[in-house]
Amino acid sequence: MKRRLWTWLLIACLPPADAVAARLKDLVSVEGVRENQLVGYGLVVGLAGTGDRKQTMFSAQSLTNLLQRMGVSVPPSSIQVRNTASVMVTATLPAFAQPGLRIDTTAAAIGDAASLQGGILVLTSLRGADGQVYAVAQGPVMTGGFTAGRGGASQSVNHPTVGRTPNGGIVERPAPSVEPRTTVRLQVRESDFTTSARIVEAVNRKFGGSSGAAARAENPGLISVPIPAEYAARPTEFVAELEGLTVEADHALRVVINERTGTIVLGKDVRIAPVAILHGNLSVEIQTRLEVSQPAPLAQGTTQVVPQTDVAAKEEKARSLVLKDGATVEELVRGLAAIGSTPRDVIAILQSLRRAGALNAELEVI
Repeated sequence: MKRRLWTWLLIACLPPADAVAARLKDLVSVEGVRENQLVGYGLVVGLAGTGDRKQTMFSAQSLTNLLQRMGVSVPPSSIQVRNTASVMVTATLPAFAQPGLRIDTTAAAIGDAASLQGGILVLTSLRGADGQVYAVAQGPVMTGGFTAGRGGASQSVNHPTVGRTPNGGIVERPAPSVEPRTTVRLQVRESDFTTSARIVEAVNRKFGGSSGAAARAENPGLISVPIPAEYAARPTEFVAELEGLTVEADHALRVVINERTGTIVLGKDVRIAPVAILHGNLSVEIQTRLEVSQPAPLAQGTTQVVPQTDVAAKEEKARSLVLKDGATVEELVRGLAAIGSTPRDVIAILQSLRRAGALNAELEVI
């Protein structure tokens, strides 16, 4: 079956001379200033019979332990947990989060619960990678889906076994963030030699003259900036000044192809060398018919089903396209669309152009 659906995303990239400057805040992150992942094990109660079944043993054991801490002793074998579900609770601890800050949490069923709709998450400790408790979570679980009906006449929308609790977590321990003291280390989000050099130049132009402390690029992805003497007691203000600087970031030309969906993302300023393209399609159609072979009367044979296969090949005439010097990928796309090429045709042509050295961009297939 031929695909006739075109999916084109053209990213207009201006030439480097007219590049738009970006804030340093959008290009780098400060080393030590990062989010931290938290995880915990908890119970969601109050479900309308959609919780874990008898096969999930740890739900009954967890509920028994919870009741024992409250002074109620019940054997695990005597508990029906259909209104209870065991969940893994995750959250993201922001950088420099202080005790008392509210954060969002997400609960996901780990047993055979059918839905968490209408449930309430019981007090759950959230731990970091170091094993320390940084937050606790509790509150109603809001699911983005639901399940209706039973057996073969049921309908599910989205994922009812995953839910969020907005502001359901409370930070109990300060986040393990490292505040810059004498040197600010900037991590470039997209490592690039040119971008790092431009960042160093912009920082030294702003702060290097007065204090004598010069920034330097340790590698394409890391830049060290000494904190000037006048900002020694105010590192936060210095980082704020750094984030406000504008730098013209440099990006490598790239063409991204997703063959599964027929999506091609390309830069408008990608150039193509003078080239002539000759492309044609070959389609093969195979049809199978099942015919019944009936034996003659009074014969000892049996009725058989005999497949009959017809194979037909059709080759279209080759279509040609000539590109002059300095042609862009946008002109190539327009020319291919004008002669009725499909996304798979364009993908094949772009790969051939890259192989022939006529495409001055990286070709990335995802």
